[in-house]
Amino acid sequence: MVSLSTLCYIEQDEKYLMLHRTVKKNDVNKDKWIGVGGHFEYQESPEECLLREVKEETGYTLTSYQYRGIVTFVYGEDITEYMSLYTADGFEGTPIPCDEGELEWVAKKEVLDLNLWEGDKIFFRLLNEGRSFFSLKLVYDKQDRLLSYSIDGEKVTLIQE
Repeated sequence: MVSLSTLCYIEQDEKYLMLHRTVKKNDVNKDKWIGVGGHFEYQESPEECLLREVKEETGYTLTSYQYRGIVTFVYGEDITEYMSLYTADGFEGTPIPCDEGELEWVAKKEVLDLNLWEGDKIFFRLLNEGRSFFSLKLVYDKQDRLLSYSIDGEKVTLIQE
Protein backbone atom coordinates (compact mmCIF):
# COMPACT_ATOMS: atom_id res chain seq x y z
CA MET A 1 0.00 0.00 0.00
CA VAL A 2 1.29 3.46 -0.92
CA SER A 3 -0.07 6.65 0.64
CA LEU A 4 0.61 10.38 0.60
CA SER A 5 0.46 12.65 3.64
CA THR A 6 1.58 15.92 5.17
CA LEU A 7 2.99 16.72 8.58
CA CYS A 8 3.49 20.18 10.04
CA TYR A 9 5.30 21.51 13.07
CA ILE A 10 3.79 24.87 13.99
CA GLU A 11 6.27 27.08 15.86
CA GLN A 12 5.64 29.89 18.36
CA ASP A 13 7.80 31.31 21.15
CA GLU A 14 10.47 28.57 20.78
CA LYS A 15 7.77 25.88 21.07
CA TYR A 16 6.21 23.38 18.69
CA LEU A 17 2.51 22.54 18.70
CA MET A 18 2.54 18.79 19.31
CA LEU A 19 -0.29 16.28 19.06
CA HIS A 20 -0.33 13.45 21.61
CA ARG A 21 -2.15 10.67 19.73
CA THR A 22 -4.38 9.03 22.33
CA VAL A 23 -7.85 8.68 20.79
CA LYS A 24 -8.01 6.53 17.65
CA LYS A 25 -8.17 2.76 17.92
CA ASN A 26 -5.65 0.75 15.86
CA ASP A 27 -3.59 3.92 15.38
CA VAL A 28 0.00 3.29 14.29
CA ASN A 29 0.82 6.54 16.15
CA LYS A 30 -1.00 5.52 19.38
CA ASP A 31 0.59 7.26 22.40
CA LYS A 32 3.21 8.98 20.21
CA TRP A 33 3.72 12.73 19.97
CA ILE A 34 3.67 14.06 16.41
CA GLY A 35 2.91 17.25 14.50
CA VAL A 36 -0.41 17.90 12.80
CA GLY A 37 -1.35 16.73 9.35
CA GLY A 38 -2.82 13.78 7.55
CA HIS A 39 -3.52 11.99 4.30
CA PHE A 40 -4.22 13.57 0.95
CA GLU A 41 -7.75 13.66 -0.35
CA TYR A 42 -8.50 13.10 -4.03
CA GLN A 43 -6.68 15.59 -6.30
CA GLU A 44 -5.17 17.59 -3.41
CA SER A 45 -1.73 19.16 -3.66
CA PRO A 46 0.59 18.91 -0.64
CA GLU A 47 -0.23 22.53 0.29
CA GLU A 48 -3.98 21.98 0.03
CA CYS A 49 -3.71 18.89 2.24
CA LEU A 50 -1.53 20.76 4.72
CA LEU A 51 -3.92 23.72 5.04
CA ARG A 52 -7.01 21.52 5.31
CA GLU A 53 -5.52 19.13 7.87
CA VAL A 54 -4.10 21.90 10.07
CA LYS A 55 -7.49 23.67 10.06
CA GLU A 56 -9.37 20.44 10.86
CA GLU A 57 -7.05 19.39 13.69
CA THR A 58 -6.27 22.75 15.31
CA GLY A 59 -8.73 25.40 14.12
CA TYR A 60 -5.80 27.45 12.81
CA THR A 61 -5.34 28.85 9.33
CA LEU A 62 -1.67 28.93 8.37
CA THR A 63 -0.40 32.29 7.10
CA SER A 64 3.32 31.44 6.85
CA TYR A 65 4.75 27.98 6.23
CA GLN A 66 7.72 26.32 4.54
CA TYR A 67 8.11 22.97 2.78
CA ARG A 68 11.11 21.42 4.58
CA GLY A 69 11.44 17.92 3.24
CA ILE A 70 10.07 14.72 1.85
CA VAL A 71 10.05 11.78 4.23
CA THR A 72 9.62 8.26 2.86
CA PHE A 73 8.34 5.82 5.49
CA VAL A 74 8.70 2.12 4.80
CA TYR A 75 6.87 0.03 7.39
CA GLY A 76 7.28 -3.71 7.08
CA GLU A 77 6.92 -5.29 3.65
CA ASP A 78 3.69 -3.70 2.50
CA ILE A 79 3.42 -0.04 3.58
CA THR A 80 5.16 2.94 2.01
CA GLU A 81 4.12 6.49 2.82
CA TYR A 82 5.47 9.66 1.25
CA MET A 83 5.10 12.52 3.71
CA SER A 84 5.60 16.19 2.88
CA LEU A 85 7.12 17.82 5.97
CA TYR A 86 6.42 21.47 6.76
CA THR A 87 7.13 23.98 9.47
CA ALA A 88 4.91 27.00 10.04
CA ASP A 89 5.54 30.21 11.96
CA GLY A 90 2.38 32.15 11.14
CA PHE A 91 -1.24 31.28 11.84
CA GLU A 92 -4.52 32.84 12.85
CA GLY A 93 -7.77 31.60 14.28
CA THR A 94 -9.14 30.11 17.45
CA PRO A 95 -7.87 26.73 18.65
CA ILE A 96 -10.31 23.81 18.72
CA PRO A 97 -10.12 20.40 20.40
CA CYS A 98 -8.54 17.74 18.20
CA ASP A 99 -10.44 14.48 17.71
CA GLU A 100 -7.16 12.53 17.42
CA GLY A 101 -5.63 13.46 20.77
CA GLU A 102 -4.43 16.38 22.86
CA LEU A 103 -2.65 19.41 21.40
CA GLU A 104 0.08 20.94 23.54
CA TRP A 105 2.74 23.61 23.04
CA VAL A 106 6.08 21.97 23.91
CA ALA A 107 9.41 23.78 24.26
CA LYS A 108 11.68 22.83 21.35
CA LYS A 109 14.42 21.81 23.78
CA GLU A 110 12.01 19.31 25.42
CA VAL A 111 10.55 17.72 22.29
CA LEU A 112 13.15 14.93 22.11
CA ASP A 113 12.13 13.84 25.63
CA LEU A 114 8.63 12.93 24.38
CA ASN A 115 7.52 9.51 23.14
CA LEU A 116 8.51 10.01 19.48
CA TRP A 117 9.22 7.68 16.61
CA GLU A 118 12.99 7.18 16.31
CA GLY A 119 12.88 8.59 12.79
CA ASP A 120 11.15 11.75 14.01
CA LYS A 121 14.23 12.46 16.12
CA ILE A 122 16.27 12.40 12.92
CA PHE A 123 14.10 14.93 11.13
CA PHE A 124 14.00 17.15 14.21
CA ARG A 125 17.80 17.11 14.11
CA LEU A 126 17.73 18.10 10.43
CA LEU A 127 15.25 20.90 11.16
CA ASN A 128 17.37 22.14 14.07
CA GLU A 129 20.45 22.15 11.82
CA GLY A 130 18.59 24.62 9.62
CA ARG A 131 18.54 22.42 6.53
CA SER A 132 16.50 24.24 3.91
CA PHE A 133 15.25 20.99 2.32
CA PHE A 134 16.04 17.29 2.69
CA SER A 135 14.96 13.84 1.63
CA LEU A 136 14.76 11.35 4.47
CA LYS A 137 13.92 7.65 4.10
CA LEU A 138 13.00 5.71 7.24
CA VAL A 139 12.72 1.90 7.18
CA TYR A 140 10.87 0.25 10.08
CA ASP A 141 10.01 -3.36 10.85
CA LYS A 142 6.58 -4.47 12.09
CA GLN A 143 7.82 -4.16 15.70
CA ASP A 144 8.28 -0.38 15.18
CA ARG A 145 12.09 -0.66 15.20
CA LEU A 146 13.98 1.68 12.92
CA LEU A 147 16.18 -0.56 10.78
CA SER A 148 17.86 2.03 8.58
CA TYR A 149 17.57 5.53 7.26
CA SER A 150 18.91 7.55 4.36
CA ILE A 151 19.47 11.30 4.25
CA ASP A 152 19.62 12.71 0.72
CA GLY A 153 20.40 9.20 -0.57
CA GLU A 154 23.15 8.28 1.92
CA LYS A 155 22.14 5.16 3.84
CA VAL A 156 22.80 4.38 7.50
CA THR A 157 22.01 0.84 8.69
CA LEU A 158 21.06 0.47 12.35
CA ILE A 159 19.71 -3.09 12.52
CA GLN A 160 20.30 -5.92 10.04
CA GLU A 161 17.28 -5.97 7.72
